[in-house]
Amino acid sequence: MDMTIGDFLLRRLQEFGIRHLFGVPGDYNLTLLEQVEALPTLDFIGNCNELNAAYAADGYARTQGFGAVLTTYGVGDLSALNGIAGAYAERVPVIMVSGMPPLHAIIDRALMHHTLGDGNYDNIMVTLRQFTVAQARITVENAAMEIDRVLQTCYRERRPVYLQLPSDLATLPIEVPDTPLQLSEPRSEPGQLQAVVRALVARLDAASSPVLLVDMDVARFGLVPQVLELIERFDLPFACLPPAKAMLPESHPLFLGTYAGAGSAPGVRAALEQSDCVISLGARFTDTSTALFSHSFMDGALIQLHAYAASIARQHYTAVSLGQVLQALGQQALARERRAQRIPPFSASPAFAALSGKPLSQLRFWQRISHLIEADDLVIAESGTSSAGISGLRLPTGATCITQPIWGSIGYTLPALLGSLLAAPTRRQLLFIGDGSLQMTVQELSTILAHNLKPVIFLINNDGYTIERLILGEHASYNDVNPWRYAQLASVLDTRERSRSFTVHTEDQLEDALAQAAQADTLVFIEVVMERMDAPESLKRFARLFAEFDYGLQPASLPAIAG
Repeated sequence: MDMTIGDFLLRRLQEFGIRHLFGVPGDYNLTLLEQVEALPTLDFIGNCNELNAAYAADGYARTQGFGAVLTTYGVGDLSALNGIAGAYAERVPVIMVSGMPPLHAIIDRALMHHTLGDGNYDNIMVTLRQFTVAQARITVENAAMEIDRVLQTCYRERRPVYLQLPSDLATLPIEVPDTPLQLSEPRSEPGQLQAVVRALVARLDAASSPVLLVDMDVARFGLVPQVLELIERFDLPFACLPPAKAMLPESHPLFLGTYAGAGSAPGVRAALEQSDCVISLGARFTDTSTALFSHSFMDGALIQLHAYAASIARQHYTAVSLGQVLQALGQQALARERRAQRIPPFSASPAFAALSGKPLSQLRFWQRISHLIEADDLVIAESGTSSAGISGLRLPTGATCITQPIWGSIGYTLPALLGSLLAAPTRRQLLFIGDGSLQMTVQELSTILAHNLKPVIFLINNDGYTIERLILGEHASYNDVNPWRYAQLASVLDTRERSRSFTVHTEDQLEDALAQAAQADTLVFIEVVMERMDAPESLKRFARLFAEFDYGLQPASLPAIAG
């Protein structure tokens, strides 16, 4: 069939389930935006800047499966780059489309605006190649083939890809396939698949205390149901690394907890490190996931299964698919019955009674929040006190969590909230973000309000970069941020009354705000004022470790150096 290049690209995006395209209009992408405007099934979400657009596409992809961001060449691409790099690091499939100058200008090496004025049209592609798994500059000759190749790679790798579309090509008709994009993962090599499954069954049969350790790739590749089936079939206790928070139900009787090396609860650490068979699924042992590489397993106990590779007893298999391994393993039977000791059912935190006039503290705040979060809630936690606080809670079954523990770009979560709200508009969504982080990307609150979205936003106002103060510079000016009237932001960034805002200092004030928020059919913004150096104990321990690791400093020496 014949279709314009732009319409074909948009059709393919929709085949990924994408219904919202994030970005900023620019003169090189306007023809494509005209085509978006003509589609009732795809909405363009205009962001305040390209960085926020990339963050929003990331949050959308984590919630819906895939996301897309539209930029204009050069200035837009590089503005979005930090968000794309974060998606690469955290394995989030984001499709980035860049409107380029017209093809004739590229061929003539014309000195166009939004370029470096040197006729070089390859430098942006070279840059994006470092942070994406597939790239292409679309031409009339290659459009159908290259669009499909790049998008198939995005599906297979679950990482960002990059397409450049010259502005004069979007409306040109070409011949395109009339069938949907064929999305499939590589098939395992049969011999390797059989060898891996045999080895896994043998290890499970021989093990006295096998455990499963899961990381974020299980969710990225849509394998949560298969993993849960495996857990139940083989009665396997399981733990998660911090990036996989709430990916599997934390109320499950076989759930041990979160494993983070020396940062783990004693029982969780013992269960993993004393096990004679640890089957890890997609595990990446990063500094933040392991309390600075303090993880340790019995010699030969660790089995590593990744998306398309496996390692068992120093034998490496490079042509096996994790999904196919799980499917084949689920059809096996063990030689002997083994019944794991089940964890007592998770019980909620003790009843919380607010104390009148008592200033809010991190400890008491998170105790209260543990009673607020419900099944099916989507919780988004910014790096720092917010992510540390959430990590200490067991979330109810059905609740999910978005954080960015590997890339850790502060300000990520507010735009990511926009994306997740549009991807899952029927779920209640709670954002926890600090004052320093909010100031990075606060403009996107305007976009959330413009689309009449209704999250609950908790702004933790602890007067600057508390996580940085804990590491170094407790009293240093570089960790200060200019104080804002945060509770007035929603009314400043919107001309209509579509929000409720509160500032709370005490436990009873928080209760009053939560009671009113429960009745509000609007966005709710709650500024929670706390002491500057108050933080969850886990974050304090984390900061001390990083002070020593990054600077070789003992905590007692930090104030003098900071001064």
